[in-house]
Parts: sequence; structure tokens; C-alpha cells
Amino acid sequence: MLKKIAEGVLVHESEFIQSNSVVVQGRDGVLLIDPGITRGEMADLANDVRELGQPVVAGFSTHPDWDHVLWHTSFGAAPRYGTARCAASIHDVLSKADWQDLIAEGLPPEYAEEIPMELLGQITGLPAGAEQIPWDGPKVRIIEHQAHAPGHAALLIEERRVLVAGDMLSDILMPFLDLETADPLGDYLEALRLFEDLADDVDAVIPGHGSVGGAGQLGVRINQDRAYVQDLLDGGVPDDPRIGPSAPLDWLPDVHQWQLQRLAERGQK
Repeated sequence: MLKKIAEGVLVHESEFIQSNSVVVQGRDGVLLIDPGITRGEMADLANDVRELGQPVVAGFSTHPDWDHVLWHTSFGAAPRYGTARCAASIHDVLSKADWQDLIAEGLPPEYAEEIPMELLGQITGLPAGAEQIPWDGPKVRIIEHQAHAPGHAALLIEERRVLVAGDMLSDILMPFLDLETADPLGDYLEALRLFEDLADDVDAVIPGHGSVGGAGQLGVRINQDRAYVQDLLDGGVPDDPRIGPSAPLDWLPDVHQWQLQRLAERGQK
């Protein structure tokens, strides 16, 4: 079921880690951002879009993680975009003979058989430095940065004052770092500064996973994520409920400990 967030901006939430697929209505059709996760959910999403009376005319993947580069035949053959680095990253994976096995290693076992692999990752990289999505609809500004994954991009739907944050600014997940970059902590803090610069232009923030945040939530989530990253940078222990005894997902403390270990190995903790 689609939930209206702002005029012409709707969200479908998946059962899998509260994954959010975003629908943006344009003049002649809709832009579909990060659709997922299972075949059934995507078929339902396609049906909801049809009930809007508009076809899917474009897609966008905020980053190359498997759950953000999915597609379903019922969406049609609209162009699917990502940043140049995002596209290059997923295309590198798909170029390997055993790519399906590599992807399968990261799939949640309870959903693995229901996740469509046929059209995974077939996205077109926009020119490096592209500032907006090419489509006939509200201007969607691309805010690319180094945090979380290669070519990760948040999207600002300017006329609707909505920020689609990709896998950042979640109320249920702490920051997941891109530990392959030279400075994962610094990169994350820089991305948060970019988001902070948008605060006066945003009334709603849609994370890749978790609850949609209304007015005022952007600042709250930036501060919470900054505190987590800064504590890692300073060698402290984050006081963050997302990794504590009452963590929303029982595996999050393990991910936190894994990040600590990787940072220690790199000499960054």
C-alpha cells in the first residue's frame, strides 16, 4: 500500500527491514526509487502505480547494494539510473561469472527465494557529477557523497521538500560505513554536513530503511548519526539505542562490533 508523504510523493514499505520504495509523480508518469523487495511486493507496487493512472517512466537506485538495484517486469522497460560510481560498482559485480552466488551470500534466507534476480543491477550510470535525474517531473537533485557505499546518493525533491536519504538517516539502523574507502568515518561526517546544509529545504526525510521522518526529524537524525560516528572516531562507546540491549534488530550489535573490528584493523579506532 502506498502512503502519501507529500504532494505527488508516496512510499511503499517492505516487510524486509522496513525498506522504503519511493514513487514520485511527474507529468506523464512516475519515477520509482529503490523498488523492492520480493516479487509479490513489487507486483503489488506496480498495481498501486497503475491505480494512480500513470506508467513508470524512470527508475533510480540510490546505491549498489542488492536491495536497492532490484526491478520487476511489471514496472516495464523504463530507464533505470544511478550515479556513475554506483553503476560501475554493480556492473563490476555482474561481470563476474559467479555473480548470482556472490549476491546470494548477502540475501536474507527467509526471503531469498522470493527476491527477483533477473533484472538486478541493470542501471545506467549518469555522467559523473550529474546534478539531477533526467525526467519530466519535479526537479530531483542528486546529492552524491562517499558515505555508506560507492556512488551513494541522496535525492532532494525540491518542489515537494522531501529528502530521499538512501541507506542513511534511519531511525532503526545506525550508520553502516563504507569500510573500503580511505576515510570511512570522515566520509560519513562529510555526508552528514551536506544533509545539514539542506535542513531549511526539507519537511520530510525518507530513509532506505525505517520510518519516514516529518518536520524537524532531519536534524534529529543527523545529530544521532553524527554522535555515533564521532564516538567511533574518538574511540568512545556510542550511547545509541540502535545498538543497545533494546536494538530494533537483534543483529545490529554484531554489525556494530564488526565495524569496530574493521576500524581497529585499519588503525582508525
